[in-house]
Amino acid sequence: MISITEEIAVPSPPERVWEVISDPAAVVSCIGGAELGPSHDDGSFEGTLAIRFGGLRVKFAARVCLDLDEAAHEGRLTARGADGQGATRFSAGATFRVAEGEVPGTSRVFCDGEIKLNGKLAKLIESGAGRVVSRMTAEFTEQLIEKCAPAAEPLAAVPADAADDAAARRDTDTVPTVSNRRFGLLARVRAWWAARRSGSQGRAPQAIPPANTRSDEVLGQGGRR
Repeated sequence: MISITEEIAVPSPPERVWEVISDPAAVVSCIGGAELGPSHDDGSFEGTLAIRFGGLRVKFAARVCLDLDEAAHEGRLTARGADGQGATRFSAGATFRVAEGEVPGTSRVFCDGEIKLNGKLAKLIESGAGRVVSRMTAEFTEQLIEKCAPAAEPLAAVPADAADDAAARRDTDTVPTVSNRRFGLLARVRAWWAARRSGSQGRAPQAIPPANTRSDEVLGQGGRR
């Protein structure tokens, strides 16, 4: 007989975890190698599970019944089946419960069950069951946490008018700044050139002394040429 006792911490509220764990299709999607088959009028359904025990891969087919207590967030699962060759038969039963976690908005999932095996592969399966259960629990926990996580909210679409306004503001903030720098530099060059020309025009022209300046100075002092 294989006994299973697990406690899984999930960072999602109990209502969300229960919504997933009470849905057979969602649970099967969290278990590698498991497939959900057709359902029956009594609420039971068919399912298969392929498990590897060392170098041996065994595929089991079972009829599964699920009883749920919505108010208490509790359920019970029972299953009966056999491997594909009919060499090993099994019966299984498990109870599970979803409770509030230690931190608000989180949950704990408690699961207790047992599996009874009869047939050729019973001893082999039981000897490797511990490692298989640990591996499957880790994979199931990872998938359950991912499935219970809230869906990412899509980014809000920016209205066309708002986008145009934003583009206009960017243009106003950047383009004129470059232009103003260019025009400012050009204005300073023009002002410098205008001042230079203005200074040249406002200054009295210097007379060019005639060639006989020295002779005139001599005559002015009473000398003769």
